[in-house]
Amino acid sequence: MSKASYVKRVVMTHDTEETEEPVIDPIAQSILDTLADGSALTVEQMAKVIGEQRKKPKDGPQLWRKYMQAVKQQAMHLGKTGKIEIVHKGVVVDPDNFKGRVHLHLKK
Repeated sequence: MSKASYVKRVVMTHDTEETEEPVIDPIAQSILDTLADGSALTVEQMAKVIGEQRKKPKDGPQLWRKYMQAVKQQAMHLGKTGKIEIVHKGVVVDPDNFKGRVHLHLKK
């Protein structure tokens, strides 16, 4: 992956100890937020949702295509960490090796 999914941020506490707090990638957070209602969406549908959330007045109708690769990469990461399941034809698949039309949903 070309982009880190999590970035560590150093936080100073009141007693000057440093603690690391993971900051989730905005695309990954959008995926989790969108799936929170129990829905299952394809990577394409998720890219369309994220594109609509980030749309500016001058953006065209194909903006969602810009987010396809990022959604797929973040879905792979979230699948590896056990936060979501990637399902193909009713079967949970390996996040590192999937093809075709898959659905994303929160892990049960």
